[in-house]
Amino acid sequence: MQQFVVPQFIDVEDKIIGPITVRQFIMGIVAALFFFLAYKFADLALFVLEAVVIIGFYALFAFIKVNGRPFYYFLLSIIRSIKRPQLRVWNREMTFLQNVPWRESAPTPVLVAPERVRLVEQELSQLSLLVDTGGRYRPEEILQRQKQEKISK
Repeated sequence: MQQFVVPQFIDVEDKIIGPITVRQFIMGIVAALFFFLAYKFADLALFVLEAVVIIGFYALFAFIKVNGRPFYYFLLSIIRSIKRPQLRVWNREMTFLQNVPWRESAPTPVLVAPERVRLVEQELSQLSLLVDTGGRYRPEEILQRQKQEKISK
């Protein structure tokens, strides 16, 4: 039987320069681009203020983790939770059909659970044999053999 290597630690990002991952490196390049643009288009006082903000955002998004996940996932979760309603109320009496406006007059369907059939030991053994053999032997064939054995005895 051929052996296969199962990959492990697939959630750990590859490091390219020391402890910096590819994602952090790309964010650093983008931050350096903004840093350069701020240097070119702003005077010294505004450049220092913009540089502090750019470095802060880079450090926040590249290195800070909340609950073991990157900060931008945390930020997306906050935005998603602000957009969704905060309170969800479940009304036990209301059914799906009552909630749909164009189906108000339709009667609600009544679902009846089928009666449970108790299996005897012989039927259970037949079912287990059918499952174990992958469907090769049918229970009808087994019953016919058992009847033939009883008749021949």
